[in-house]
Amino acid sequence: MKKVLITGGAGFIGCHIAKRHIEEGAEVMVLDNLSRKGSAVNLQWLSRHGRFSFLQLDVRNYDHLSEVFGGNPSIDVVYHMAAQVAVTTSVSYPKIDFDTNLLGTFNLLEAIRRSACRPILIFASTNKVYGPLTDVELVEKDAGYEYLASRDGISETQPLDFYSPYACSKGAAEQYVKDYCRVYGLRAVIFRQSCIYGPRQLGVEDQGWVAWFILAGLLDRPITIYGNGKQVRDLLFIDDLVEAYRRAVQNIERVNSEVFNIGGGKNNQISLLELLDLLRLCLGKDISVAFSDWRPGDQKIFVSDISKAKRDLEWGPKTGVRAGISKLIQCLRNENLLAQIA
Repeated sequence: MKKVLITGGAGFIGCHIAKRHIEEGAEVMVLDNLSRKGSAVNLQWLSRHGRFSFLQLDVRNYDHLSEVFGGNPSIDVVYHMAAQVAVTTSVSYPKIDFDTNLLGTFNLLEAIRRSACRPILIFASTNKVYGPLTDVELVEKDAGYEYLASRDGISETQPLDFYSPYACSKGAAEQYVKDYCRVYGLRAVIFRQSCIYGPRQLGVEDQGWVAWFILAGLLDRPITIYGNGKQVRDLLFIDDLVEAYRRAVQNIERVNSEVFNIGGGKNNQISLLELLDLLRLCLGKDISVAFSDWRPGDQKIFVSDISKAKRDLEWGPKTGVRAGISKLIQCLRNENLLAQIA
């Protein structure tokens, strides 16, 4: 039986990782400071799926992390999901972003390095480390932007170009993870994630936009689009992301210290305007939309080239956008999550 630690384990992605491992019979430790709205509700939901231990701790506190590893010398895998996750918040409060994303990751790396177990680390990074991608030629169509050259998306060879405190903190944390692998022999994999969505996602305007659009539609709240709405993203359903994590752990000796772009890929790309049209169809109602100025560093299009993950992890998305959106709508309607927003 494996022993698993999940930082940010009461968050959207973290609770799904925990659920998967609980169902597989692992000993699961969920670490979270419960600062994000809905995290306590996620813990209640998770408790229905089996036993786990919960630690209300903050990754910004090294001493507490060190005590966790000192008291649990047999941890096999650490999933590092704890983070400040919104670009706009990072611009308004850059120190909080730095302390949580960069210092928090450094603290975790140090705790792992000094531990007896030296577990595998899966680090959730972001496609925002590529910046606004101004060097990539685009064409503007009626429904959304497209890459001018026929391509599968942005690959891991694309130069990094941090353009917000959030991207800086995540990108710098990536480099620490890679160097701790090289210098100290840690085992880790970095995922530069695109737009992840699915059940348990309590999206807000600044982060989790797919769920936010659905919640706003269900609650008859107005949506503000920053830009022209033709921005395109590749969407990845949460179950497919968790499977990618699983494949990385299984193949750690082959993919140690590697970086993967993880998203829905070219077959699961959609613009904001197209998603709104899909939601109007699924919900059977109109959705109020207003437009505002572009936000700093926003990418007009980001589609992940996932060929490296397909090759090295033998992984690929299984849930299409329409099916995934339907599942998320059903979850938000049936699990009383609307009460957390209303």
